[in-house]
Amino acid sequence: MYPTDLRYYKEHQWARTEGEGIATVGITFFAQEQLGDVVFVDVPQVGSRVEQFGKFGEVESVKSVSDLFSPVSGEIVEINLRLSDSPELVNQDPYGEGWIFRAKMTDLADTDRLMTAAQYEEAVKEAR
Repeated sequence: MYPTDLRYYKEHQWARTEGEGIATVGITFFAQEQLGDVVFVDVPQVGSRVEQFGKFGEVESVKSVSDLFSPVSGEIVEINLRLSDSPELVNQDPYGEGWIFRAKMTDLADTDRLMTAAQYEEAVKEAR
């Protein structure tokens, strides 16, 4: 259920390193499941900076509004423009088409401070 090529933050965001120091970020299946139907995703602007474990935006669902935290530090180089018209992509494909942003990481070791898929799966089991 949790792709092994990703690293996970305890607040239910993931990061996938893409090479060239770029990381793609999104929310986990567990997060979207807990939220319910996502109706809005607040994404950072291209060129802005995010800090590892710092808040970068919010996701709004029919149930609630939740803060989003970045699993990596860096400069936003791309945002998923499709989310403005189709926020439900976060529910439908959280590890694919529902990604939120891509950042040029300032510290490649950021991902070493995140959980593996197995560690995250254990954390989710404890949270249920």
